[in-house]
Order: sequence, then C-alpha cells, then structure tokens
Amino acid sequence: MTELDPGVVVRPLTHADLPVLDRFERELFGAGAWSRASLAEELAGPGRWYVGGQDAATGELIGYAGLWFDEIDAQVMTIGTTAGHQRRGVGGALLAALLGRAREVGAAHVYLEVRVDNDPALRLYERAGFVRMGRRRGYYQPEDVDAWTMSLALDAPGTDDEWMSS
Repeated sequence: MTELDPGVVVRPLTHADLPVLDRFERELFGAGAWSRASLAEELAGPGRWYVGGQDAATGELIGYAGLWFDEIDAQVMTIGTTAGHQRRGVGGALLAALLGRAREVGAAHVYLEVRVDNDPALRLYERAGFVRMGRRRGYYQPEDVDAWTMSLALDAPGTDDEWMSS
C-alpha cells in the first residue's frame, strides 16, 4: 500500500473488490460502464495493474484506476472516483500511482482517452503533462461521445510527480 495524498491510501485491487467496482462503474459511467465480467478480465489480464484509492480514515474504497503495459508503452484504462470524493485529489493520487508504475516497468509513453466534455479530467491530465494527440469521434458508446487521445512521454522534462503539488 502507498499513501500518495494525505487521506488516500492506494492499494492493489483484487477480485474481492468486484462488487464495489461493479457498483462504481454503473454509478460513474452509466450506459458505458464495463460489465462485471469485463472488470474481472481486466483485473486478471496480462500486463494489467489495477489499484484502488481507499479513504485512510474509514477504509472505504473511494476510487480506482487501471493501467495496461504492452512491453513498450502504457495505457490508462480507467480512472474513477466516487461522486462524494471528486475534486479532492483522489484522481490525482491514482494517476500518480499509474504513472509511477509505468516508469517502474519501463514504459516510454503513457496514452489515454478522455471524454471531450470531462473538463476536470482534462485539467488533471494536462497538469500531469499529457498532451492532446487527436480526437476520436464517437469513441464512447452507446452515448456516441467523442474522446481526446492524449499522450505523455515519460522521459520528457517535467513528467515527474511534482504536478501533484501544483
């Protein structure tokens, strides 16, 4: 377990977390939520690394995130924070954990997709040094919402975790 942000403990997720993750997915992503079976496959998939953000005071799981590493680059698969804990640094702590893992496994770049209308997430990713590469039309289904594809070169200046304090 790692404590990256006061009050948030980042820990590996297990299959025992699936009921909570399933509920979070439906609450946060609605019609576009991953199924419980998809979540289980992600947790066990090769090259996957999933972590949860836990409230240090209560032990409650309040967010989760996942990374996929293909032996060259890494992909942020998801980051989600429960509604009552958004804009409190939980997403930043989870992103910092993912970026730390990407560095640890030797990824050259980290990629992600984010809804074009998700301004808080866009600000978080841009503060961490991600840049927009292009727009994917209709990426999020069934809502038919576009996504920005973003990238971060891990060897670029300023890509350490100092962005967390800004």
